[in-house]
Amino acid sequence: MPFQKIQTEKLSIAVVKQIELLILRGILRPGERLPAERELAERLGVSRPSLREAISNLQDQGLLTAKAGSGIYVAEVLGSAFSPALVQLFSSQEEAVFDFLSFRRDMEGLAAERAARLGSDSDLKVVQAIFDKMEAAHTRNASEDEANLDAQFHMAIIEASHNVIMLHMMRSMYDLLQQGVFYNRQMMFQQRTTRGAILDQHRAINAALQDRDPKGARQAVEQHLSFVERCMADQQKATRNEEIAQQRLQHETGEA
Repeated sequence: MPFQKIQTEKLSIAVVKQIELLILRGILRPGERLPAERELAERLGVSRPSLREAISNLQDQGLLTAKAGSGIYVAEVLGSAFSPALVQLFSSQEEAVFDFLSFRRDMEGLAAERAARLGSDSDLKVVQAIFDKMEAAHTRNASEDEANLDAQFHMAIIEASHNVIMLHMMRSMYDLLQQGVFYNRQMMFQQRTTRGAILDQHRAINAALQDRDPKGARQAVEQHLSFVERCMADQQKATRNEEIAQQRLQHETGEA
């Protein structure tokens, strides 16, 4: 018979499993510092030796890392799904920008559809709270804050879709976006007209999510990212046109 005696699980193994799940679900994020040993042991209700054994196990797995004199952190490697060579290719090839936007449109449309259907009330409250901050940043004309909140808004939707594979894959993509690999996000928020359109698009996405309208949420995300794609195409065309115009100007004026 395929039965085995029930064995009591070691406390350290239970701690490992709990932290693994928090990392897998994206609750503990790459680079995030864990509480101090005493505090964490108290929160988990385990002894400090059991906690140390669990932390050591997680470090051996590469999920946690220690920084001398600073503490224990979630390993940054979790957010790096692409090799440096591939990142360099992304940043040097113009077509990667539009492939990235196309990929985002497909994946985030699906995420929004899932979030409207499967997200909890608390998930949608997080999305609403971030959107409220976006509106406030727009009113203050704080373009840098608005750009950062834009990324947070989209990641909150992905988190609300409750698909851990999508979560970690898209977090890696957003890491590259924040590093300016694909394009400069700040550029999208430099013109008031563009910023106003983007805010309206986020408002439509948020409204569909709060109404739990899967089809409407997906369409709103797809329309938003199609708008971003058009803006990027216009920006690239304007840059090329300016380069040609400068060549004409240099030729006419005889400047080197």
